[in-house]
Amino acid sequence: MYMAKNNEVVSSNTTSCCTTSSSCSTILAGRVKSSPAPFLSKTYDLLELQERTRAVGSNDDHDNNNNGSIISWNEEGDGFIVWSPPEFSELLLPKYFKHNNFSSFIRQLNTYGFKKTSSKRWEFKHEKFQKGCKHLLVEITRKKCEPSVFPAFLKASFEENTTTTTQKHNRLQLMAEENKNLLKEKLELQTQIAQFKALEDKLLDCLAHYMGDNKFKGFCPKP
Repeated sequence: MYMAKNNEVVSSNTTSCCTTSSSCSTILAGRVKSSPAPFLSKTYDLLELQERTRAVGSNDDHDNNNNGSIISWNEEGDGFIVWSPPEFSELLLPKYFKHNNFSSFIRQLNTYGFKKTSSKRWEFKHEKFQKGCKHLLVEITRKKCEPSVFPAFLKASFEENTTTTTQKHNRLQLMAEENKNLLKEKLELQTQIAQFKALEDKLLDCLAHYMGDNKFKGFCPKP
């Protein structure tokens, strides 16, 4: 009887511990799920702030669709658009993400399953990332990416940046060459002017010498 009671006590305690453990796991799981990834929260908060700023600006400018926004929700609210990647990298990335690398930001989006949905602009979508639905962020999980996987839109961005850099370099070289030619022409003109000036002085001296007229010197003074 004593052993049976002890067994009952042990069994009861075990059940209680399992129940408690299960409850704790549920609570912990709930806590984890209630906190979305910082990257997602920051991106969402950034969009909301820009949306409020854009709403204020729209009172002064009704003809501009994005009112000079750097980043904003799309019209449907099921995605967002980076209107100006250079300004976004320079002004907003350092403030919210502690870096200024636009490609790194895109890589993070890809890690969480975002898709680039337009070939003409930097628009990204995720079924759980929607305007006014911040509670859905907890359902967005970080996916495992193979090291060899390189998103097509990120590759396009890299190639575009490379092309832009090459074009800028070529333009700088062309401008440097033009500047060099202009400087050369300027020096040649200055030399010619100096030669004409010397010739003028020489002619005036010759006239004064051969005419032997001191008044002429006063009439035609040397400059």
